Amino acid sequence: MEVHVAAAEAGGARAYDEATAGEWAARGERSADDYPLEDPASHFVVASDGDVAGFGELVPDERAVRAVYVHPDHERRGIGTALLAHLEGYARALKLPKLHLQAWMNAVGFYKQAGYEQVGQGESPGGVPVTEMRKQL
Repeated sequence: MEVHVAAAEAGGARAYDEATAGEWAARGERSADDYPLEDPASHFVVASDGDVAGFGELVPDERAVRAVYVHPDHERRGIGTALLAHLEGYARALKLPKLHLQAWMNAVGFYKQAGYEQVGQGESPGGVPVTEMRKQL
C-alpha cells in the first residue's frame, strides 16, 4: 500500500494536476484488501531488498496487467522492467495471446519501450485519465 501511494504521488506529480494525482494515490482510502496477495484469480509479484521496492499484478482471466508500481526511492534501477517481464513470462506460460493495461500518463513511455501499443484513452475507476495499451505476446 505504501509503495502504491508513494509511486502514485511521485508519478502523479509528473503527469497530472495535484487534485488528479491525489485521486490516483487515494491516500487514506487504500487498505491491505486492495492487494490480493493470496487471491488465486491474480498473480501478484513483489520486488524487495528488505523493504518492498515494487510490485506487480496480473489478472489472467482478464488478460490484464493491473499494476506495476515502483517506490520512488527505487526508480530507474530496472525493477519495473523486471516486474513487467515476470508478469509477461507468467502470461506466456499460461499461453495468453496478449495483455492489456491502463497506463497512467507518466508510465506510457515505459510501456511503449516494453512493446505495448496505445489503443485508446480512458479513465481509471477513480476517474483518472489513462492510456489504454496492449501487447501481443
